[in-house]
Amino acid sequence: QVQLQESGPGLVKPSQTLSLTCTVSGGSITTNYYYWSWIRQPPGKGLEWMGAIAYSGSTYYSPSLKSRTSISRDTSKNQFTLQLSSVTPEDTAVYYCAREALADLYYYGMDYWGKGTLVTVSS
Repeated sequence: QVQLQESGPGLVKPSQTLSLTCTVSGGSITTNYYYWSWIRQPPGKGLEWMGAIAYSGSTYYSPSLKSRTSISRDTSKNQFTLQLSSVTPEDTAVYYCAREALADLYYYGMDYWGKGTLVTVSS
């Protein structure tokens, strides 16, 4: 039973860096062939995939956010983190962490999600 939980400040000032941590229980973030992802949803808008870190440690980012996004992990704590720099009010959203599976050239989708955490960018 995999569980994910987001944590971090709910308020960030413009131009600062948004930092969130996803704590995973019930499964290792180094297990083949899972990818640990960040997705966000601005108020009234759709879901936006931001990026992911693979079981191997490789990272992947949305082209639109790549320049501002960094995903890392701490395997000793079974956690992965999101850092989004130079934030603006348009970055206000509910941020989710999730697990994705890709194996044998088949994409299994996102099977486990955190509950999400609202981050507001405002001065």
